Amino acid sequence: MPLYEYRCRHCGSEFECLMLSPNEPDPECPCCHKKGVEKLISAGSVRPHGIATGAGGFKPPACAPTGG
Repeated sequence: MPLYEYRCRHCGSEFECLMLSPNEPDPECPCCHKKGVEKLISAGSVRPHGIATGAGGFKPPACAPTGG
């Protein structure tokens, strides 16, 4: 079950919501209780291209020289 991140367009608060179905309507803001939230791109859904360093960071891949 995916966990989505949202930002309220009214008060600006950010929150997470577990959605049981992709057909569910967007939730209301838990702070101001208004509809009108935008879905954010979660950092967990973005995968960097590179090599993990083991210290919580990552090193970009080495660039291959172009024959120019």
